[in-house]
Amino acid sequence: MVRIICLAIGYVFGLFQTSYIYGRMNGIDIREHGSGNAGTTNALRTLGKKAGIITLLGDCFKCVFAVLLVRAIFGSSHPDTIRLLGMYAAAGCILGHNFPVNLGFRGGKGIAASVGLVASFDWRVLLIAGTVFLVLFFTTHYVSLSSLTGYLAFLGSTLVMGQMGLFHMPQAELRELYVVVALLACLAFYRHRENIVRLFRGTERRTYLNRKSEK
Repeated sequence: MVRIICLAIGYVFGLFQTSYIYGRMNGIDIREHGSGNAGTTNALRTLGKKAGIITLLGDCFKCVFAVLLVRAIFGSSHPDTIRLLGMYAAAGCILGHNFPVNLGFRGGKGIAASVGLVASFDWRVLLIAGTVFLVLFFTTHYVSLSSLTGYLAFLGSTLVMGQMGLFHMPQAELRELYVVVALLACLAFYRHRENIVRLFRGTERRTYLNRKSEK
């Protein structure tokens, strides 16, 4: 029951669609422009660097706030499993972001929210996954490839560090944590299935922070 509550808390936070709200403030529905995705990359390409930064921070911190709220509520009563419960809250936030009931289940792909997940989970995992993402992005300029590879780094580092005992969790809950992270990675790949096809075809669009360089 506690896990369901954490999922529900996260889902409510996930309904705060930063790019959609920012787009409406500028007179557009972001989902009707560019890639049609309510996320950071489309906001950057459609509305500019400021919109991209605001979307990234908004979607990232809504996940962080969901995790912090769960920790405040259940931290004292579930000290041994609070990392796992925080993961459920983050998972709920990503689901709310990707499939928002208030927007006809048309949301984003959950990468910026996943940054908030990793940031609130463990700084060492964030360092590993973040480094992988940045190195790939600045060498290839493919956001999709960088994001998915970063997710694999998140999953891999979580497995390794968990087996090393660095999360100080009971073994049963640790295995459950692995399953949740693996399912989130699968969701990320599913949401990027069209990007993956374009990557194999060589037609995926590159993203440059300097818009003049964008192809």
